[in-house]
Amino acid sequence: MKSMKNLLVGFSLLLAAARLAAAPAPDLANGFVSPPPDARPWVYWFWLNGNITKEGITADLEAMQRAGIGGVLIMEVDQGAPLGKEAFGSAGWRGMFKFVCSEAARLGLEVNMNNDAGWCGSGGPWIKPEQSMQKLVWSEARVAQGGRRLELRLSRPLAVRDYYEDIAVLAFPTPGDPAWRIGNPKDIQAKTACTPVNNQPTRIQWPAAPAGAAVPRAKILDISSRMDKDGRLVWDAPAGDWTIMRLGHTTTGKDNHPAPEAGRGLECDKLSKAATDAFFEGLMAKLCADNGPLVGKALVTTHIDSWEVGSGNWSPEFRADFKRLRGYDPLPLLVAVTGRAVESREFTERFLWDLRRTVSELVIANYAGEFRKLANEHGLKLSIEAYGAPCDDLTYAGQADEPMGEFWSWGRFGAAATCTRIMIS
Repeated sequence: MKSMKNLLVGFSLLLAAARLAAAPAPDLANGFVSPPPDARPWVYWFWLNGNITKEGITADLEAMQRAGIGGVLIMEVDQGAPLGKEAFGSAGWRGMFKFVCSEAARLGLEVNMNNDAGWCGSGGPWIKPEQSMQKLVWSEARVAQGGRRLELRLSRPLAVRDYYEDIAVLAFPTPGDPAWRIGNPKDIQAKTACTPVNNQPTRIQWPAAPAGAAVPRAKILDISSRMDKDGRLVWDAPAGDWTIMRLGHTTTGKDNHPAPEAGRGLECDKLSKAATDAFFEGLMAKLCADNGPLVGKALVTTHIDSWEVGSGNWSPEFRADFKRLRGYDPLPLLVAVTGRAVESREFTERFLWDLRRTVSELVIANYAGEFRKLANEHGLKLSIEAYGAPCDDLTYAGQADEPMGEFWSWGRFGAAATCTRIMIS
């Protein structure tokens, strides 16, 4: 890994040297003494809890212009400052932002507006629980000695913020070793895309599950029609011992942070174009409408910053998207999200690989790709700090007009990877 990092850095230096060598000497010298406007550095401009005034905006921007700054990336955050007069996203706040764009135009500066309050993700108070990041949840009931009519009430699974929607009720023969799982809880969270780990190891062969521990695929039954809206199940169970799984989804509960209260809300569903559209309409579309002719001139970019919002592994259209992308129905195989083996250990690991691939592809297409499309349609570019998401970093970065990285000073070679990955994209 260390040699690969050195190779990447060396490759980048060679590219830079080649560009310098190709530049005419007089132009290079003149450009060094008097850099062109597009070579001026940009800065983060943090607004603190609505403490914004026109006088302060003008003073800040004029000072930046005198110092040779080319543009600003605005993020409004809550880090303990007293609450100011201009609540994030309010009419007064939007008036202040319009004034920023007019002053930037006057001074020859450019503005990149973070897509939400805080410095991570894409969330806000306008996102409803059903539009937010979703995760699979379930409850189980064990039934011994089937071969009879069962009447029981299935417990509603976890409902974060009191939001829950059913997906299906699945019944399967209780495995001979009910406690056996394909990994520890942390491993299973990663394998099922509940945490944003996209580098799960793969193997040519997986060790076999213990005898009787795997659930036969053909014996997983969809008995959703046997349960009413209140969770009451009436089912003529075949002979044998059965586990009944009530499966659904709820919001992950993640919000954008560290954001002022007025701008804080649930993170939008990263697997859904409709949720991305609703999120964009809630802020950036309004700012574009407010600033009209200044969009693309002073207000030039919107930004998605670091991924600090966990992961989601479901969405209202996920089953249909999975069928389209993978070519088969995931529904009966969702027994595997509990950590049980379905059919065999290898079969289960292959399905969970497909599950993670689908999450990755949907994040890239329906979140980053859709956000760029919306930004471009409104006359903006999109920048993304593109790593740490539950998807391939380079492909994620490739959705941005301007991929972005970070460099932290601590840890020997520890953070350089965030830069080298982006440089070669």
